[in-house]
Amino acid sequence: MLERNIIVVGASAGGVETLSQLAKALPADLPVAVFVTLHFPSYATSMLPQILNRCCTLPAMHANDGDLIELGRIYIAPPDYHLLLGNSHIRLDRGPRENGHRPAVDTMFRSAARSYGPRTIGVILSGMLDDGTAGLKLIKAHGGIAIVQDPSEALFDGMVSSAIKNVKVDAILRLSDLAAQLVVLSQNPVEEDNSMSNNLEQEAELVAQSKAELEQGEHPETSPSMVTCPDCGGVLWELRSNGLIRYRCHAGHAYSSDSLLSEQADLVETSLWSAVRALEEKAALAERMAKQAREQKRMLSEAQFLRRAEESRQQADVVRGVISTQGEKMQQVKSEESIMKE
Repeated sequence: MLERNIIVVGASAGGVETLSQLAKALPADLPVAVFVTLHFPSYATSMLPQILNRCCTLPAMHANDGDLIELGRIYIAPPDYHLLLGNSHIRLDRGPRENGHRPAVDTMFRSAARSYGPRTIGVILSGMLDDGTAGLKLIKAHGGIAIVQDPSEALFDGMVSSAIKNVKVDAILRLSDLAAQLVVLSQNPVEEDNSMSNNLEQEAELVAQSKAELEQGEHPETSPSMVTCPDCGGVLWELRSNGLIRYRCHAGHAYSSDSLLSEQADLVETSLWSAVRALEEKAALAERMAKQAREQKRMLSEAQFLRRAEESRQQADVVRGVISTQGEKMQQVKSEESIMKE
């Protein structure tokens, strides 16, 4: 019999407050190790251990590469590192981003499922988009438990709603009940089942194999999509598994459909702002040349340069308008999605 003593928690927007409430309710003698991935910008400084240590009974700390896993502790993924669980130790990895994040929830969940199988309890809390869904599905496939925060209570319900839609979760709980349920689950031993498996854990291998087969003129089960990777510009391969569609490039960057759409939208906006900058620089240069022509009494050239400057300014205003319109449309879509969920 095995003890359910590995709890992995994923969160994003709204996660600090939510994690604080959850950790505060966990008893000091809980015989589990809790691992937390919260989305942080790579350049950020994480104060989450200090925040949790002010309100919680279990000691919280940033994970270090090679740390032995001890029960009764909360390990937090530091910014710009994936947190991976080995059989007895922690590994930090600066591998490719997943769903646009490092640390990523899916990465941690997958490692927990592989190393601890039915001993794992996966928890998804407040956050946007859908990081964690594929990893939670793999935890279930390996006999673990899947729990999500009640969407009506989550500050941002994207991650929990995605998990509920795509994974056969074991419980949907409010924070006031979630901690108590974790205590109960940790007290119920389970039998190990090595028969569980899922193609999601073999994504990188599938992409590498499919690429090799395609180069040899064969027909792979996975197929290259028409979309390039937002991170490195490589071909994204489409992978389908148990109703989930995911994308992964040969370098290892991975995306869900929602995350890929979000990253592509950011790329489009970045490109549009680059166009605005180029047009305004063009206008400034034309005005400078118009001034030089005026000083040299070349009136016809001055008029031509001023016309070019005005055209560039107008074009820049048009692109700015497109950016503004796209932003308004995105807000409208988010608003409509929220209404539909209600």
